Amino acid sequence: MVKMLARLVAVLMLVPAVLLAAPDMVLKDIDGKSRNVNEFIGKGQWTVVAIWSVDCPICRRELYQMAFLHDANRKKDATVLGISIDGMDDLKRVVEFIDEHALSFPNLIGSAKDAAELGTGRLFGTPTYYIFSPDGRLLGQRVGAQSQEQIEDLIGQLKRSSGG
Repeated sequence: MVKMLARLVAVLMLVPAVLLAAPDMVLKDIDGKSRNVNEFIGKGQWTVVAIWSVDCPICRRELYQMAFLHDANRKKDATVLGISIDGMDDLKRVVEFIDEHALSFPNLIGSAKDAAELGTGRLFGTPTYYIFSPDGRLLGQRVGAQSQEQIEDLIGQLKRSSGG
């Protein structure tokens, strides 16, 4: 059963989501302000949406990589948006996580249901990375640990395959 599940996850990590537009979704930022995810997606840059949780061990180990990606590319062609699925009830821990891991990209707070709706309708775990094209289409998805280089390589592949 574990091997079958591992194979399913491996396959899902390789299959890009195809041509889904980012939904109109309003979440809260860490100041409690309502923000639409479309304020960040489809603005002429590739957008990596990093879905994370304060209790996720992989997120604790790896999410700083997305801060590196954001800082290296935000003035060029790619940016990162974080979405914590911990909810506003856990705001203090979310803010501590953001500070502790020096997450330089904007972060919103929602739920696992919100994260699933933003992507392909199902959240397989954290971290999950959704890759949106500059015009706001969901073109790729990865689940699990990803380095800055892996996400940059994926964006490069998606650029070549989508003509952009």
